[in-house]
Amino acid sequence: MANQAEPPTAYRFDTQRVRAGYEPKDHNYAVSPPIYQTVSYDFRDVENAANLFGLREAGYLYTRIGNPTVTTLEERVKTLDGAAGAIALASGMAAISYTLLNIAEGGGRILTSPYLYGGSKDSFKKIYPKFGIRFDYAQNIESPEKLSAEIRPDTKAIFVESISNPNTVLLDIDLIAEVAHEHGIPLVVDNTVATPYLYNPIAHGADIVVYSATKGLNGHGNVIAGLVLESGKFHWQSEKFPQFSEKYYTLRDINGSLRTFPEVFPDAPFIQRIRFNYLNYFGAALSPFDAYLAVIGLETLSERLAKQSYNALKIAEYLSSRKAVEWVRYPALKGSPHYSLYERDYPNGAGGILSFGFQGTQEQREKLLNSVKLFHYHLNIGDARSLIVNSPQTTHSELEADEKAIADIPENLIRISAGLEDLADLIADLEQAFQAALI
Repeated sequence: MANQAEPPTAYRFDTQRVRAGYEPKDHNYAVSPPIYQTVSYDFRDVENAANLFGLREAGYLYTRIGNPTVTTLEERVKTLDGAAGAIALASGMAAISYTLLNIAEGGGRILTSPYLYGGSKDSFKKIYPKFGIRFDYAQNIESPEKLSAEIRPDTKAIFVESISNPNTVLLDIDLIAEVAHEHGIPLVVDNTVATPYLYNPIAHGADIVVYSATKGLNGHGNVIAGLVLESGKFHWQSEKFPQFSEKYYTLRDINGSLRTFPEVFPDAPFIQRIRFNYLNYFGAALSPFDAYLAVIGLETLSERLAKQSYNALKIAEYLSSRKAVEWVRYPALKGSPHYSLYERDYPNGAGGILSFGFQGTQEQREKLLNSVKLFHYHLNIGDARSLIVNSPQTTHSELEADEKAIADIPENLIRISAGLEDLADLIADLEQAFQAALI
């Protein structure tokens, strides 16, 4: 089984998260990537314009589809993930929606894990069926050897989260990828919680990786952003994906012959089809300033995720000792049903997210949340600050009772996103909140 993938150059991960995708000499020797706050770009001459529109020359036309600051973010994350192509978008939900629309354009089914972010699941129910795309929640996602029976003739992809939110479920991505490829469909992995520092889905067989860069990649709670990456290994020109065999006038060659996306972009046709179709016309463009914030956040990725993973494990151990805690879910906690996968696939830690079941009344649970002083009570995860929230009533409140049951989200679940504060202070804050709640 593959472990952490080495970047595709001589430089290792911690060098690449600071340096990849940016060369100071190409930007007036600015050490920090400039913010190219411009809508459009002058052409050198008429020939340059024709070459850019004809995709015969690399360059920039309009910031909606490409910007030098945004490119730095794309290239940096592409390098960290060992991907063939990357595109940055205005949010993680844009990354998910453009990915699934690009895959199942014209209709089809997506086989998905039941352990997903609430917004993803709610959108699967409300939005995609109106576009002819339907979702099947796999009953055997944790037993991949049985998964083939759940793939239908019109299934277009398998969609999972590497570390699920809020239950921190780990899956055997390697085996799930094998099943997907046996059936000629791609595996899409939402790697938001793990980030490439903790887990590299492409090294484990994933074809598409999506991120909400709002979370751990940026890590400072000050930007909304998303990314899509592709491995470059999946064969898109098959009968199951006829949209990738479509020839476009906008992709014509110098002789006027129409071409397909795989013909023009053989290394990353999936990403470029998103860029020139979905991003171009649906318009969820990431601003240069937000891209800059995400790039700066990446520079401290390893240090942040390492300490957040440490703090999360110690908080999980503390919670396990509390009588008012019914259960604790964290993969690195000995006794977790996912501990063996954690040991095999997550050498750098299991991330900052954990959840626990509060053993008390609703009134006491709410008193606990109202009594924290250091933890922030809000929805985000992966922040430098420690956060706490009652997920069933907030982040997953869109889910109906049966959907919560399928996702194993009981009403007493409380989610913690461990930050970078001193561990002793965090545990002391939880302790005083427990005492206040249980008086």
